[in-house]
Amino acid sequence: MMEKLNIISQHKPLKKSSVAAYYPMAVGLNKGHKVTKHVSQERHSCRHGHLTKHTTFVRDMIWEVCGFAPHELWAMELLKVSKDKQVLKFKRRVGKHIRAKRMQEELSNVPAARRIVATKKD
Repeated sequence: MMEKLNIISQHKPLKKSSVAAYYPMAVGLNKGHKVTKHVSQERHSCRHGHLTKHTTFVRDMIWEVCGFAPHELWAMELLKVSKDKQVLKFKRRVGKHIRAKRMQEELSNVPAARRIVATKKD
């Protein structure tokens, strides 16, 4: 029995690895032979919700042509007088609290962008 223990303790790592040392043992965390880990591609379903360039272009074009919805105009008026909390109550119309927050963020940038465009025209 002691001879076997001496043999195991005399083995040195065959190759250095960035993860852990590999020892030719049949037991323990690093047992067996070393293999390279398979890296799989990202699933297509993980792209759900990711906007493409074309989609953002089309949405911006529609927004530019059609203008703002009535609740968006009302929200911009509320943002002018610093009633941000009231704007978040549009979650009832928009559907979710997160969407209302996103709408508030987008609409808060609109008046500044309009001013910049107006100064460029003059």
